[in-house]
Amino acid sequence: MCRWLAYTGTPVLLDSVLYRPAHSLIDQSLHARMGVETTNGDGFGIGWYSPGMDTPAVIRETGPAWNNRNLREISAHVRSHLFFAHIRASTGSAIQQTNCHPFRHGRWLWMHNGAIADFHRLRRDLCLVIDPSLFADIEGSTDSEVMFFLALTFGLDQDPLTAVARMAGHVEQLGRRHGVDHPLQMTVAVTDGEQLWAFRYSSERRSRSLYYSAEVDTLRALHPDLEFLSGLSPETRLVVSEPLSGLQGAWNEFPESSCGLVGAGADFVQDFVPLTADGELPHHALR
Repeated sequence: MCRWLAYTGTPVLLDSVLYRPAHSLIDQSLHARMGVETTNGDGFGIGWYSPGMDTPAVIRETGPAWNNRNLREISAHVRSHLFFAHIRASTGSAIQQTNCHPFRHGRWLWMHNGAIADFHRLRRDLCLVIDPSLFADIEGSTDSEVMFFLALTFGLDQDPLTAVARMAGHVEQLGRRHGVDHPLQMTVAVTDGEQLWAFRYSSERRSRSLYYSAEVDTLRALHPDLEFLSGLSPETRLVVSEPLSGLQGAWNEFPESSCGLVGAGADFVQDFVPLTADGELPHHALR
């Protein structure tokens, strides 16, 4: 599977998050501790927002992140208030640029860790539900990108929490009709450049790890000796597949089957329940 991080808050150089922490995402590309695979070398990507731009920039490569000189160069010179970074371990789809995360559509960025079980069997039926006006914009062959375009179809622009719940519910319903017991495994980050939403869910209720950073004021009180905390706004947050450091009190785990809005002074975490494509609870959830 994969490892990823999302940052929102005070503008910082990308390398201060990607490279400098003790267990940075680059370190995780070789030495992941909480993922299915220790090594995540099947490509990487970064996406970031810049002032005055209507859409985010995205760079994706098929090689490993740990020795990519272009990634090191870019991250040392690009400063952003909101960015995504993803390192990939393929679950079967081709290793190509169009299959690397994050995925972009308009102002939206999306990245995912996990899989749709038996995706090769479900792919055609899943794609038939995607809005025809969106379908031509799908570039790759991954389940992750199909999930993104399903969420767009189900109203990501209007209500991200409901759109992702409808996507998850549709995947589960279709999977179970095809005899797949546990169709979906996901941690997802999605943003429109202003707000950041995160999701942790799996059909078998054994989801991949996901954490968000504590409030900056809490970290300052716990670690007054850390100078870099002084320059961060109270709304600064990180969402990560696994913690970037062992700082006491720095990380909160997303509960099983949960989702949340992180940063921008409006944090909340709540239960995540998949919905049908019509926005209703599926029958198995009502039992």
